[in-house]
Amino acid sequence: MTYTLQANPTGTRTLAVSDEHLETIQKYDLLNRLIDSTGFIDESVLDKLKLNLRSLIAAQVEDSKDLLDLCIDVIYHNNMKAFGLQQLVRLYQEWLPAHQPQPEGENKA
Repeated sequence: MTYTLQANPTGTRTLAVSDEHLETIQKYDLLNRLIDSTGFIDESVLDKLKLNLRSLIAAQVEDSKDLLDLCIDVIYHNNMKAFGLQQLVRLYQEWLPAHQPQPEGENKA
């Protein structure tokens, strides 16, 4: 599934985010501890995410196509600014509960 995010307050710029992008965010826990206690997302938070991604890609021994796709399609997209990152965080928070892995051994009655 593909989601369209509003990338600026006026709605003139958008970003397309897929389930695969959100799964990559989940797999690498990219948003954990990204935002400080104020909860305010600005350009420095986006820069921190970019640096974290660069470090992850540089340290990868295996294929990092999923990270590269996330970078190219979303994080380093021309329309991605702090407002867009805020929308991405909100989308991820809404998406996550339905996509949490079930613990092994749990039986559904």
